[in-house]
Amino acid sequence: MEPIAPILELKGLSKAFGGLKVTDDVSFKVMPREISVVIGPNGAGKTTLFNQITGHLRPDSGRILFKGQDLVGRTTQQIVALGVGRAFQVASLFLGETVLDNIRVACLSKLDQTRKPLRPVSDFKRATKRAMEILDSLGLARYAARQAHELAHGDQKLLDIGIALALEPVLLLLDEPTSGMSPEERHLTRELVRKLWKDFNLTLIFIEHDMDTVFGLAQSVRVLQSGRLLAEGPPEEIRKNQDVITAYLGEEVA
Repeated sequence: MEPIAPILELKGLSKAFGGLKVTDDVSFKVMPREISVVIGPNGAGKTTLFNQITGHLRPDSGRILFKGQDLVGRTTQQIVALGVGRAFQVASLFLGETVLDNIRVACLSKLDQTRKPLRPVSDFKRATKRAMEILDSLGLARYAARQAHELAHGDQKLLDIGIALALEPVLLLLDEPTSGMSPEERHLTRELVRKLWKDFNLTLIFIEHDMDTVFGLAQSVRVLQSGRLLAEGPPEEIRKNQDVITAYLGEEVA
């Protein structure tokens, strides 16, 4: 039996702004269906790392291999088309449009029906059906007719995840999916993310500061400090890593 190839492989990824290296020779592999989290202090380079994977920033050096194809130099649209999706720390929504339309536009994009401007969006039955399925999976179907700005903060973040799911990614990057949520909301979001991972057959990488979410959801943890990969491994190994405790977690988490 042939060994399973990683779905994502970073090789020596580096990015500097002026004299400041924000990611510094970062290398790691993510296996298919893995739930991985990237943690580290503010300014460690986590979001910059995501920006390079998704094509929003071009690395100064290094390679980003997704299913064996190098993503460096590709546009964000090309990367999405290959199967890499992303939901942002601050939800990127059409706030004046309905919850349904936010998802439906993304579904239309995936179906390549946005080139038919003379047809009303409501005519695109496939897109509407798929959008409602996604909203139902997120627990947002009852809000379909509301405008996006009417949603609570946590539901707006879920809607942003739904937009990413509408583009049918196989690798989904989530930037602090529980930020700004109450403890109860964070718990519910953790369980929902686990369900989406299973139902949509995803590989997940997320940035997170809430340690209950990190250790309750992740199968592997990667720690960045000053742009470099400080440690990686299963959650219980990272929890006991003295370098990680000193740099980020603190003794109370050990």
